[in-house]
Parts: sequence; structure tokens; C-alpha cells
Amino acid sequence: MTATVPARPAPLTAGAPTSSWRLRWSKLWPPLLVAVIVVVAWELAVDVFDVSSYIIATPSEIAAEIVSNWQLLLTNTWVTTQEVVFGFLISIVVGVALALAVVRFRFLDRAIYPLIVLFQVVPKVALAPIFILWFGYSMTPKLVLIVVIAFFPITLNMVLGLRRTDEDLLLLMNSVGSSKNEILARIQVPTSLPYLFAGLRIAITLAVIGAVVAEFAGSQNGLGHQIQFASTQLDTAQMFAALLFVSVLGLVLYYLVGLVEFLFKRRFPHLALADV
Repeated sequence: MTATVPARPAPLTAGAPTSSWRLRWSKLWPPLLVAVIVVVAWELAVDVFDVSSYIIATPSEIAAEIVSNWQLLLTNTWVTTQEVVFGFLISIVVGVALALAVVRFRFLDRAIYPLIVLFQVVPKVALAPIFILWFGYSMTPKLVLIVVIAFFPITLNMVLGLRRTDEDLLLLMNSVGSSKNEILARIQVPTSLPYLFAGLRIAITLAVIGAVVAEFAGSQNGLGHQIQFASTQLDTAQMFAALLFVSVLGLVLYYLVGLVEFLFKRRFPHLALADV
């Protein structure tokens, strides 16, 4: 019987980067194709049906508006971005603090958690003028409205994560005499992090909405103010241009949160105990 020589592993070739590029492209081209189809259909539909530019602007008119007023759009985008980022960071602090307090202290769970849920049914658009009346036309009412809108998904998701802790781990920690604070810090908080990031992805989009709503209520700058001003001038192209910048801003911030989550998981893989 002759011995067989084991086959050598195939050498690495330049095909691996190409395959990786093809994989990325396979994920990228479907949304790009859909976007192109929508833009072309939009342009043709407005021209074919002879829709007035006061009702809806064509993509070409919107592009021309962006080219002619890009400085104003970027200035207002920067104002709205500051409001969103600061409000979002405050929302994280408020949301995480409430989640920890509700889970750590049972009486707070019974006392304030139902009120937190009840508070969410209040129309936030109705709160914007009240905050303007209380705090004036500075950034403060905008930040307050953003926090009111954005903290809830953070709190809700983190509470869910804190309560999804493995019962065996809790029994083990209790068996060695760990305190409730030690269990919260070492077991429950790490377990809740994937849920927290899921809440953050929702909260960042709500923060953008909150900033625009607050600017509608009372502001001298920002994308919300530009949309409102353009509506009074019947400048539909400018309205759509500002809406496009709002959408892009929300998309960029959403994926930035996803990037932070990705980097966090790579840096602390042992903390990513579950995916949501």
C-alpha cells in the first residue's frame, strides 16, 4: 500500500481582496440602483404630468438649488448637527441613569417607570412651543425637546437588557456573596450593552426629528428653520434640498453609531454577550 502525500494548502492569491470588494459591491449596488430608478422616475413623472414646481420640485431643480445655496445649507446643517449631537449625548446620560435606577431599585420601577411610559404618549410637537416659552429661543429648548424624544428608547432597551441576565450567573454571584451593586456592574451592565446600542440607533434618528421639530417651533437658523422659511416663500426646491440634507444627516449619524458599536465589539469582544 502506497502512502499518500497530503495536498498542500492553496497559496494565497490576489483573489481574496477582489472577493471582498465584490461582496461589498453586492451589498451596495441594490440601494444605489433603487435610488437611481426613483430619481429618474421622479424627474420623468413631473415632466410628463406637467406638475407645477410649486407643488413638487424635480431632482434637477433640487440639485440646482443645492449648487446655488450650498453654503447656506451647510451652515444650517452644522447648527442642526450641534443640536442633535449635544441632545443625543444628554439623552444617553439620562436614559442610562434612569434604566440603572429602575432596575436597581424596585420601588422606582413601580413608581416612575409607568410614568416614563405614559409621558411618551404626549405629542412632542405640542411640547415644543411650551419649551420655547419657558427657555426662550436659545439652544436650551431644542436640547430639552431632543432629550424628551430620544431618551425613551435608550431607557427601554437598556432595561430590557439588564433584565435579560442569565439566571445561572446571578445564582453564581449570589452564592459567592456579591452585592446587588456588584452584580449590576459586573453582570447586568455588560449583558445589556447590545440592547443599549440598539436603543442608541433608534435614539439618534429621533434626535434628528426632535431638532427639526424644535426649529419649526422657534429658531433663527438650522435646517428646520430653513424648511419653514422656504415653505412661506413657496420655494419647493429649497424645501426639498433642506429635507435631503436632514435625511443625509440622520443617515450619517445612524451609521456613526453603528461604527462605534462595531469598534466597541472589536475592542471588548467578551462584553458582546448577545446580539439584538
